[in-house]
Amino acid sequence: MPAQTNDISERYLRKAIAEMNDLGHEIAEAAGAERAPVLGSGHPLADLFLLKHHPQASEIHEGVAFFGRAGQAILKSLQRLRVDPTSIYGTNCLKYEEEPEEETHAWLARELHIVQPKLVVVLGQDALACLNALQFPLASEVEERPGEIQRFTPTAEALVCPDVDAALDDQATKRAFWESFKAIGPWWSELPPY
Repeated sequence: MPAQTNDISERYLRKAIAEMNDLGHEIAEAAGAERAPVLGSGHPLADLFLLKHHPQASEIHEGVAFFGRAGQAILKSLQRLRVDPTSIYGTNCLKYEEEPEEETHAWLARELHIVQPKLVVVLGQDALACLNALQFPLASEVEERPGEIQRFTPTAEALVCPDVDAALDDQATKRAFWESFKAIGPWWSELPPY
């Protein structure tokens, strides 16, 4: 039976990769030649879905979400919590400059449908507002309760943390970020093995 399970897993992974590639092409086309799109990065079937509101300059330059200081800070934090970094997907609500709000919501909803994460880590108030504006099917509104794992959908939970970009240069915000983000550790340790 394990061979069948592996075959099914491989098919889901191939499907998710193809859907992410299609989404990336659509975002690039919508951004046009005059704007640089910033695409999500990580495993397309990740357990953890990291969500920021908008990309920073380094992300825009590379075209990849969580590239630069914020990504390094997240990776170090995950290492401290002994979380497998290959089980993470990260994205921004806004994919490019002057993106229409309806596209923002549609693309984020598609990313969530493709990845089907077990935990959405919402980084900052703007990202929280964007997530709640999706009105995702069967979703509960995620409240601003940093460090508390909340129900998001019947199959996914959410964790609200301060904006990681704002936490990079302010010690008090950095401490608040870590105090809420570290809730991932116990949550991760209780995940059943595949």
